[in-house]
Amino acid sequence: MARDTSFYYSFLVLPPDKRRAIVAVWDFCRAVDDAVDEAPEGTSASQVAFWREELARCYDGGAPETPQGRALQPLVPVFNLPRRAFDMLIEGVEMDLHTTRYATFADLYEYCIRVASAVGLLCVEIFGCTDPGSRQYAMDLGVALQLTNILRDVPGDLERGRVYIPLEDFARFNCREGDLGAEAIHAGHGVRSPAIKQLLAFQAQRARDYYRRADAALPRVDARRLVAARIMGAIYRGILRRIEASDYDVFSRVIRVPRPQRALIAAATWARTAVTGR
Repeated sequence: MARDTSFYYSFLVLPPDKRRAIVAVWDFCRAVDDAVDEAPEGTSASQVAFWREELARCYDGGAPETPQGRALQPLVPVFNLPRRAFDMLIEGVEMDLHTTRYATFADLYEYCIRVASAVGLLCVEIFGCTDPGSRQYAMDLGVALQLTNILRDVPGDLERGRVYIPLEDFARFNCREGDLGAEAIHAGHGVRSPAIKQLLAFQAQRARDYYRRADAALPRVDARRLVAARIMGAIYRGILRRIEASDYDVFSRVIRVPRPQRALIAAATWARTAVTGR
């Protein structure tokens, strides 16, 4: 796992066996995601089918054909990794093959659950969480992280022909998809359209709502076990704050939290959890 990912500093706080397991799960999930985003043109569907078969080999006693599958297979029984969570992820990635727009937030929510929350459900097993509330925490945090990604990546997704902001929100603020394209064309001059700025602010507020839901769902008994997830949430909240501080100009550059700041966030979150349990 590269140091430049927002996940790297989250996983450093884990003991070695759990860190290796998280990295193996992350690498497998990353490979599934790349089956759509990085595959040669016209091969994505067959790539998704391959990873579905590779998952079956991991769970059914077959011989995995990839380094990711071979790393994952022995961890399945050790951490009781739920196959359904991997199936959900593959279903979410598969949605990108045929869905490029979402009419409502309810539609987008299902996508977020599959591509993000499913990974969280795998993580809580590795973390050793015991309270059922930890699964709700993982679900809500996954949605919050994905909504933050969607807001940050608006121009990049446009280039791929995808818009993840619900169409009902465009109608709410009386703007059109083409207005996003116009902002991308004039990147470097701030967001010019008040309606687009309101649209993006609304997406940021929705993400904040899901971070708050995750906080409310966090069970005290598992707070320390979930410290890696909480670090991840804190780093992504930092991205969201930077987007808001930029006045929602996600078009001029990809907004990130600098690496030294990520390390500080990780250390502060870990220290606070160690002292207070929260």
